[in-house]
Parts: sequence; structure tokens; C-alpha cells
Amino acid sequence: MKITGTTKITGVFGYPVKHSLSPVFQNAAFQYLDLDYIYIPIEVTPENIRKAIEGIRAMNFVGVNVTIPHKKNVIPYIDEIDREAEILGVVNTLVNRAGKIKGYSTDGCGFILSIKETGISLEDKTVFLLGAGGSAYAIAGAMAKEHIRKIYICNRTEERAVMLKEHLSEKFNFKNSSVVPFEEKNTEKYWKDIDILINTTSVGMKEEDPLLIDKKFIKSLKLVYDLIYNRKTELIKIAEKTGVQSLDGLSMLIYQGAVSFELWTGIKAPVDVMKRSVHKYSKR
Repeated sequence: MKITGTTKITGVFGYPVKHSLSPVFQNAAFQYLDLDYIYIPIEVTPENIRKAIEGIRAMNFVGVNVTIPHKKNVIPYIDEIDREAEILGVVNTLVNRAGKIKGYSTDGCGFILSIKETGISLEDKTVFLLGAGGSAYAIAGAMAKEHIRKIYICNRTEERAVMLKEHLSEKFNFKNSSVVPFEEKNTEKYWKDIDILINTTSVGMKEEDPLLIDKKFIKSLKLVYDLIYNRKTELIKIAEKTGVQSLDGLSMLIYQGAVSFELWTGIKAPVDVMKRSVHKYSKR
């Protein structure tokens, strides 16, 4: 990769961010299309997020992705927010046009594209959603627009699950969601009609992390989706052993990144190239 005085800068703000695979596939896409862009990971602590946003303007970045824990925190510091991102209440992509920064949410779109790749339709499905953070907001909103039947929301801090339930009702007119107390997540009554389990929490990133959902409930599902992508989680391993279709977060990561790529460059993202770069990198 040749870097010159004309090279356009993109990247990702997160804390932590060392594990991110976004630089791998974004730079592969830039190189493949011979674009004079570069994508770099930048660790930004929560107390410095305002300064980091100011830095986008000061250093004339084309734009950045924002990831945990900044997806909500950046909103007060940007100039404009896309309608969908405003409804979702989270932003994961920033675009700088002549010093004016606009926020977008590409997570929901990336999630839906990755689900469609499996051939599974979300319409009329019942979902058990673990977590109520930024990714959960984007995913739940996207699913509501896909006409799912019901969402069970389960989060360690129950108040946050209630906030997500209210958000779905107010912003999407989606009334068929229920909060499951975290200590009741393995109660039989909730699992009679579940089609899809989605984990948006960080539980599973470490080898010693517990399996949150009892194995006996996994075997009857149509799909297990774990947003963690740095390792094969116990949740994914159990799904594979029981013959249940599964996805990790890599598919969503690449698709949401492809949408970000197109916002920055105005050019269609080479998704296959992005996928191959990540698989090649993971085999090293």
C-alpha cells in the first residue's frame, strides 16, 4: 500500500480496538479497487470521544466507524444524523464532508444482509435477544422492519432491556416484545416458540466465559447468531454439534463495513474481496 500526501484517511474509534478486523478487509478493498485510501484503528477512551470527533475535522479524515462503547456517546458531538440512525438511537459510521460530520447506522443493514445470505427469512419469527446495547438497538430495529413476530429481550441490567422495549414501541410501533429477567433466561416457558437466538453481549469473547443459554434450548432453534467474531464461542460450538445453523459476527461486520465503505467512497464495495481477506488473515 502506497501512502502519500493525497491519501484519504478512514478508521475506527473504539475502546478497546486492538482486536478489530475492520482494517484487514477495508484496506483490502481499497487496494483491490486501487483507491488512495487507508483505514486505521484508533483507541479512544470514553472521556476523549469529543476530542476524537474534533480530530476528524482537524485532520480531515474522510470518516470513521465507531464501535463499543461509543455508538451512543458520539451523537451529541456530530453535526447531523441520518434518519434511520436517529430512530435507532445509535451511530456506527461517521462521514466528514467539508468539516460537517454526519452519523449513520450500518449495523442493522449489515445484520439483515448477513441473515439473508443464510436463506432464512425473519418474517413471522420469534427471537430471543441477549443484550440491550448499541448493536442490540440496531438489530432489533432492523428486525422490527422485517416483520418478525416477537422479540424477547434479556439483559443483565433489566432497566436497559425495558428501555429497548419502549424504544421499539415508540419508534417502530412494534408492540410484541417482552423483557426476560436475566436470572430467568433459562426458564422453560420462554423457549416454547423461539426460532432464533441472538447474542449481542460480550460474553463468549473469553475462553472461560460461561454458556448463557442452556444447551437443551439450542437444539430446537432455526438459527444461532453470535455477534462475537474473535473466536468460536461455546454458543456456536453447541449449535454446530446439534446441527443448528449458526452465524458469528464476522458476516455482519463485513456487510456493515461494506455499507460504510460505500458511504465514504461512493463506490460499490467488493464484498467477496473483503471476505477473502479476513479468511486469509485468520489462517495466519
